[in-house]
Amino acid sequence: MSYGMIPQEVIDEVLRRHEISETVGKYVHLTKNGKYLKGLCPFHSEKTPSFTVTPEKQIFHCYGCGKGGNVIKFVMEMEGESFPEAVKMLAEEAGIPVTWTSYSAEEASPAQKEKRLLQEAHDYSAKLYHYLLQNLEVAKPAKAYLQSRGLGDTLIEQFGIGYAPPRWDTLTQALERKGFPASEMEAGGLLSKRQESDGYVDRFRDRIMFPIHDARGQTIAFGGRLLSDGQPKYLNTPETPLFSKSRTLYRLHEARSSIRKSGQVVLFEGYMDVIKAWSAGVRNGVATMGTALTAEHAAVLRRFAEEAVLCYDGDDAGQAAAHKSIPLLEEAGFRVRVSLLPNRMDPDEYVTSYGPEAFVREIIEGAVSAVKFQLIYLRKSHILLEEDGRIRYLRDAVRVVARRDSPMERELLLKELAQEFGVALDTLKQESLEIRQREKLESARDIPAGSWNNVWNGNNFASKTPPLGAAHVNAERQLLSWMMQDKEAALLVEQKLGDRFHVEDHAALAAYLYAFYAQNNDPDVGRFVAMLQDDRLERMASVIAMIDVPYGERELEDCIRTIGRASLEREYERLTEELKRASREGDQARVLQLGIEIIALEKQRKMS
Repeated sequence: MSYGMIPQEVIDEVLRRHEISETVGKYVHLTKNGKYLKGLCPFHSEKTPSFTVTPEKQIFHCYGCGKGGNVIKFVMEMEGESFPEAVKMLAEEAGIPVTWTSYSAEEASPAQKEKRLLQEAHDYSAKLYHYLLQNLEVAKPAKAYLQSRGLGDTLIEQFGIGYAPPRWDTLTQALERKGFPASEMEAGGLLSKRQESDGYVDRFRDRIMFPIHDARGQTIAFGGRLLSDGQPKYLNTPETPLFSKSRTLYRLHEARSSIRKSGQVVLFEGYMDVIKAWSAGVRNGVATMGTALTAEHAAVLRRFAEEAVLCYDGDDAGQAAAHKSIPLLEEAGFRVRVSLLPNRMDPDEYVTSYGPEAFVREIIEGAVSAVKFQLIYLRKSHILLEEDGRIRYLRDAVRVVARRDSPMERELLLKELAQEFGVALDTLKQESLEIRQREKLESARDIPAGSWNNVWNGNNFASKTPPLGAAHVNAERQLLSWMMQDKEAALLVEQKLGDRFHVEDHAALAAYLYAFYAQNNDPDVGRFVAMLQDDRLERMASVIAMIDVPYGERELEDCIRTIGRASLEREYERLTEELKRASREGDQARVLQLGIEIIALEKQRKMS
């Protein structure tokens, strides 16, 4: 079998070369749990891990949102790619020659064509901007500016920094020569419509250009820093089919391995901060590109790290942004620390003024806990020289402390406050207890009854433990689980049961399994899932494959009997209803015939 233009042997080799735990581990921080690996699901927001990888079967499954499948399906879900594109991507990573056409022009959807075109245009634009910075006479002021900020040729090359000239149509003409349609380039954020006449102009002019990449390192957007006077100082690509500001983080594709290795991510506000921190040896830094941190950003980062260090500017705006970001990160499950930059400096300025070693030691390693920062931040809004100001500060401070989960942490923080302000520790502890009880009651009133850990985030996810069905449904699932893992079991089920599954999707999976083994395949859950090419069946197969009950012929016979009894019950109900209808219609011959059939069926029910 094959899929479109992709040879089956290529798909098999892709599955063989990619250990699912390693591929998933590039996106999700996994911990061992028996023979499974668990982590926070990358497809929905959660605090408690419900995402499971089974290396033995080469599949993943999330009990929260229900997504599941093999390594190809995981890449499809993570990258938003089609099956052919996911196979191509994995093949290239494994060094497997791509000698087939991913899909024909007829097979590609309009959205796929648009994304492919925009991707090519952005890659071309990034190379053009970088070339212009390095070679154009008009770009010399931009180059001099970067050098004045401590960015030499090595950093410029590493970060692919470029320059957009002041002319209105430098990129417009270059894209036109390459055959890129101007209207689509405008939709992709590279060009803008002329305001007073027809046609298009460059969106970015007289700006130092910072390319923004996706998880695979492909250019999907730009940030441009204006050299001349004017506003806005920084201009980003708008939302496009390639670029989502609420999910994309500057330099994550390069920082990901360092973030995963250290278990820590450092969050900056802008491009220059990330670049200068990188030059100082901080390789686990990313930026939100001047936009506020979102829950989506936090969820993306939580796949790779457990601790987040907020290294925002030291001015009022930067500190306010850090204060707003703390609850978002803690809600995502991060342990949060905050860097304190002196004299309203930004990270870039600190590295330039004090050097790389001091930056790492004092600013990154010396970052304070989230609650310490919150207490420091609170002081700015209270006049502590006045008694009324001290009382208000203490009340707000105790409220911050009361929200900490750790009793030990609360005890230590309250003790420090008691000592500093000369207040009895018991008084503060009582205040803290009352706040916790009050907020717990309010929270209980707000959250819908029966909601599960991962449900209360605005989405309707499935229950963590799928509800048990009728006995025959569970028996069918058990049979399918054994069939996926044992060829002999599949042959026995085919002989004894065939297609007589009650659940339609179960019957479909059984038919696929019969075909899979008929082609002399050995049991391989990941490979079997790859042949399904149906979202619903892939999810169901991954759930069923997680059933872990030892196979035995006696147990198999019990399951088949259970399914057979359900068939008899269903037939009995059908005949009974038909008997009632025949009786109402006065069809005595039919009544007699149905009575005989029902008596015979009752004997079968007693014997089963």
